[in-house]
Amino acid sequence: MAALTRQFLKPQFNSLFIRSLSTNSSTASLIQSTGDPKGSRSFQWVFLGCPGVGKGTYASRLSDLLGVPHIATGDLVRHELSSSGPLSRQLDEVVNQGKLVSDEIIFNLLSKRLEVGESRGESGFILDGFPRTIRQAEILDEVTEIDLVVNLKLREDVLIEKCLGRRICSECGKGFNVASIDVMAENGLPGMRMPPLLPPQQCAAKLVTRADDTEPVVKERLRVYKEKSEPVEDYYRKRGKLMEFDLPGGIPESWPKLLEALNIDEYHLKKIAAA
Repeated sequence: MAALTRQFLKPQFNSLFIRSLSTNSSTASLIQSTGDPKGSRSFQWVFLGCPGVGKGTYASRLSDLLGVPHIATGDLVRHELSSSGPLSRQLDEVVNQGKLVSDEIIFNLLSKRLEVGESRGESGFILDGFPRTIRQAEILDEVTEIDLVVNLKLREDVLIEKCLGRRICSECGKGFNVASIDVMAENGLPGMRMPPLLPPQQCAAKLVTRADDTEPVVKERLRVYKEKSEPVEDYYRKRGKLMEFDLPGGIPESWPKLLEALNIDEYHLKKIAAA
């Protein structure tokens, strides 16, 4: 916990952005550039959402755009699983049953990741997949101040289909999706089309399915999320930090609408980064 506390103490940076959130709306007016574009940047954001909703995809894109590290606890767990380290056997049993990894293990992995980031001079973060429980959120609040929590939402049948279509290149580690989703609007739920995210030729023959992307495990993960993690949404909603965002489709439709909801000008920020 020592490393976690050191890294997560809120740094004193010149303000680059001003945030204005409405807790009663799924869209929020957020982020207007106000400071020195070449000055230090500090974003302390969290991405919430059911397994498979796309937290990693959108958090990673925002990480690149805003210049802060994207820290995905799921990736930390999978890295530990592949490392044959002391936790790998214990984690293998938990993950393959669709259960939540314990707070102690998550904080251990996160602490190690932040130690590495500290040595690189990183400031700020976009957390993906953490916190997943009220207790984790409370511990996080003890050592830092989260500025914004983005809650991504997607209809459940689409979530399941997306998860079952996920593939990873065994060589480069990049993720793809072979599912071609086209569902009709029904029971008040919006219709949705999501084309597959296919790999380039060099990855096509090297795709593997994650061990936990089976239908029973996916459904169990969704059940556990609703039971354990949805209260985290209420935790941040009551603190005026939650922004709900319903994904309207795949990346081409959702990415510009997410930037619009966050009031982020992608072109402007790219010009700043190139200056």
